[in-house]
Amino acid sequence: MQALSPRHVKTEEALRLGIESGWYAIKVSGTFVSGPHDSEADCSRKIDEINPPAVKKKR
Repeated sequence: MQALSPRHVKTEEALRLGIESGWYAIKVSGTFVSGPHDSEADCSRKIDEINPPAVKKKR
């Protein structure tokens, strides 16, 4: 399971990277996985689709 987190890329950085500004799901290494998304909430939903939260087993 890969740890993903939401990250906002502002216009200045987006221009430097050659991407659109917005919210992106990124790996710990900084690799972009998904995006751009309109909001942090949209990005978090996509992260949950890619990496569903672990379901605890009942004992």
